[in-house]
Amino acid sequence: MTSIQTMAPPFEPYRVKMIEPIRMTTREQRARILEEAGYNLFSVEADNVLIDLLTDSGTAAMSARQWGALMQADESYAGGTSFRRFRAAVQGITGFEHVIPAHQGRAAERILFSVMCKPGDVVPGNTHFDTTRANIEKLGAKAVDLLCRESRQISVPHPFKGNIDVDALHALLKSLGPERVPLVMITVTNNSAGDQPVSMSNLRAVRELLAEWGIPLFLDACRFAQNAYFIQQREPGYQTRTAREIAQEMFSLADGCTMSAKKDGLSNMGGFIALRNEDLARRMTDLLILTEGFPTYGGLAGRDLETVAIGLEEALDESYLSYHADLTKWLGESLTSAGVPIVQPPGGYAVYIDASTFMRHLPATAHRGHALVAELYLEAGIRTSTIQFPRTEGLAGTADDIELVRLALPSRVYTASHIRYVIDAVIKVYQNRAAIGGLRETYTPQLLRNFTARFAREATPAEEAQPAPVDPRDAAGRVSVA
Repeated sequence: MTSIQTMAPPFEPYRVKMIEPIRMTTREQRARILEEAGYNLFSVEADNVLIDLLTDSGTAAMSARQWGALMQADESYAGGTSFRRFRAAVQGITGFEHVIPAHQGRAAERILFSVMCKPGDVVPGNTHFDTTRANIEKLGAKAVDLLCRESRQISVPHPFKGNIDVDALHALLKSLGPERVPLVMITVTNNSAGDQPVSMSNLRAVRELLAEWGIPLFLDACRFAQNAYFIQQREPGYQTRTAREIAQEMFSLADGCTMSAKKDGLSNMGGFIALRNEDLARRMTDLLILTEGFPTYGGLAGRDLETVAIGLEEALDESYLSYHADLTKWLGESLTSAGVPIVQPPGGYAVYIDASTFMRHLPATAHRGHALVAELYLEAGIRTSTIQFPRTEGLAGTADDIELVRLALPSRVYTASHIRYVIDAVIKVYQNRAAIGGLRETYTPQLLRNFTARFAREATPAEEAQPAPVDPRDAAGRVSVA
């Protein structure tokens, strides 16, 4: 495979101290593995994957400081010192007084929405992630995406394509009234829309609008540090501010947040809710005790609390932020130079391939994104995942059939040589894309279908073009000999 690259790979700002072997597989082995997994990469065993770009969630390589903190963790059931360090780290960055630990982001979402939402409510946002949407709609409420218009032109760069459409939000609030909107949630960075950042001016405009209606603003803060970095790099007036200062300003505009600390907490497990309102915090804490654990551990071991406390600080290190953004940019620009269609510009942790354009020889009913994911694994042992581009309420001409394939880069895990291998593999698959066949769904779960849906392979275009085999036997079953 020949790679095409437009910029030099970035220099890793760390040294490797421990290694984990990668098990090599053959194409024949991967074909069998795919079939057994129902062509869903979530069902493939991890040791059968060469390069795992399924997600950056909980897959980061921890630092020497984090590993050292594991040995100092306090595993007391109540009032442990590890919780105090965890709480202080969250408070120092967010400014929120009340900190409620949870085992990961979706647990925090479930608690937040269970307390704040009721059937018939509407929760607007820029784009709700799939677990966020599921937790809202499980309660009988509705999650509404109001993504900005610039985001619909996925191949056209714009510095802040993760922004919410403030005019659309205003119109929605006028039509519903504040009694049906318990909160607005802004995801930073906007994962489902291609890992695109949200500007400070957009957050401020939302804050001012919601203040008129008395509606609280919450952040889905999974990648708050990356969003702060993009504000520093792209928004006028922030170039001399540190990422930490920018993050603090972002949180100052909100009433609370949920976070999966498995992303910008650089931890293998953990999450939290943080907020200002004492009454809400008390009600959420009561629910936490019921399902997660005591308020000073929230379903986490003391060692998890320690690694999150350190990881939140390390995620704001600007040499790390710059490197990770540059690594993603190198991957994205290298694919773009070979003609591979991606969401522009590349994000801070992932490159999103436009599978609908990449696989335009197939109809949408052939599950183009899943077919591309399967082909990347078959060709090179690379595991990726699909993201459905978000529907945007009230925006005419939206393309709801756009499928994205996400190449998520786990933090501090892969080097430039690994990413070069990914570049070469994606380009090779792109050059031979016309030979890729579609998939048909054989099992559809009720919720969060990406995780457990199963598929079967359809014939490839080349196979369909082959003439049917001719049976040489006559009606009596005899084979004629010329």
